[in-house]
Amino acid sequence: MENETKLTLIKVIHTLIWIFFNFVIFYMLYAAIANKLDHWLWIGYGFITLEGLILLTFKSYCPLNLLARKYSKSTQDNFDIYLPSWLAKYTKLIYTTIFALITIITIYQILN
Repeated sequence: MENETKLTLIKVIHTLIWIFFNFVIFYMLYAAIANKLDHWLWIGYGFITLEGLILLTFKSYCPLNLLARKYSKSTQDNFDIYLPSWLAKYTKLIYTTIFALITIITIYQILN
């Protein structure tokens, strides 16, 4: 397989994982706001925790980002994923903020 094909495959996989985590995080936000503290919410916490541990292990880099680096010299923030550059650049900040909000709302719902 050629390097460009490998990079395309990594970008597709990375984008699909990003979409999956969007479903997870926005379900969690809905569940927390709606006080629907069901098993799916806790499974979401598990997925997000696992993702956080992976990012900690790889020094805040996604392993797919590191793999894609082998096939690209690009300095763009979105070289490894099919997202607009600004979103790829700030995705960790955006989703960490949303996750913190979800956690605060969940704690509030549990205490009430």
